[in-house]
Amino acid sequence: MTTRLDSPAVGTLTARVRYFAAAAEAAGVTAEDVPLADGATASDLVAALATARGPALGRVLAISSLLVDDVVREDRSTPLGAPGAAAVRVDVLPPFAGG
Repeated sequence: MTTRLDSPAVGTLTARVRYFAAAAEAAGVTAEDVPLADGATASDLVAALATARGPALGRVLAISSLLVDDVVREDRSTPLGAPGAAAVRVDVLPPFAGG
């Protein structure tokens, strides 16, 4: 199921967020489009998602890996997309057991 997270201030960057495993369970959806301001960081995205979806998702996001356009984003303080980018894909991958 895909939803759109409404925001009072629609920006210029859309983050297409895909949730996996425990992240999907905590979010209540498997994917959603999140409007953000140009220059928004992964930390901005995480804060918006935790505010919109609740503390259970916030806890999962705090320990999850974020893949931004297929690249692991370790520094959550850098912009999600290149200047002027219209969209990015963000995969939320919580820790899991097994191999």
